Amino acid sequence: MSKILAAYFSASGVTADAAKKVAEIAGADLYEIRPEVPYTQADLNWQDKNSRSSVEMKDKSSRPKIADKNAPVADHDVIFLGFPIWWYTAPTIINTFLESYDFSGKRIILFATSGSSGFENSLHDLKVSVSSETALEEGIVVHGIQNSDAWKKWIISLEM
Repeated sequence: MSKILAAYFSASGVTADAAKKVAEIAGADLYEIRPEVPYTQADLNWQDKNSRSSVEMKDKSSRPKIADKNAPVADHDVIFLGFPIWWYTAPTIINTFLESYDFSGKRIILFATSGSSGFENSLHDLKVSVSSETALEEGIVVHGIQNSDAWKKWIISLEM
């Protein structure tokens, strides 16, 4: 049986709720990816082209700093990696997280929260941040927290 980690970044709490559900059902340890400088409501204003999140997402090389580099990645074989969809992709802080650890030989299964978007460019945009020895897989996008049966069905289908 694989040792499983559910790592997530959540700016508003929605992805945190999804990650907790994934961790509970998968029997995973939980780890929050926290930015060194927390995002404010103004930072998250996608209608403001000068907001922090807008500026970061326009620059694909942006790598917001994370608060710590203590994720127990080495102790886990499978990592569920959750994030909100921003501008049709993963926030660049997810690239920071992926570039902060060695994921070689690990299986990373993405899940995301979104009001209406799908994964769009997320898998492509994140592959640049891991080695070719990392299995990076697109999972599901959650539009609101689904019932436990839907989560269980998805996680069981992954054959971990």
